Amino acid sequence: QVQLVESGGGLAQVGGSLRLSCAASGFGFSRTDMAWYRHREMIARVVKGGYTNYVDSVKGRFTISRDDAKNMVYLQMNDLKPEDTAVYYCNTDPPVKVMPSWDEYWGQGTQVTVAS
Repeated sequence: QVQLVESGGGLAQVGGSLRLSCAASGFGFSRTDMAWYRHREMIARVVKGGYTNYVDSVKGRFTISRDDAKNMVYLQMNDLKPEDTAVYYCNTDPPVKVMPSWDEYWGQGTQVTVAS
């Protein structure tokens, strides 16, 4: 079944960095666009061809990447700001839905806290 396991969050200082990781399984990862979300809104996306895009609030500070051989997605977060504090989730784009309810599936997320 689909599984998304996020890790790498923690406490960081303003201006600091964190690297989030996401292990994905249960679907055709290499054929799927992947994204990172916070507050259940997409902030960064990497499509199956490697193209990336970001919301303005993280552009130039965050970098999303993927390793199709390992079924992993990463988010390098630099120059962190207090407003980056959130639970971060990875998911497909759009978010994956699972049967039989056809509800969206979300992993447990990873908490990022940026201390001012």
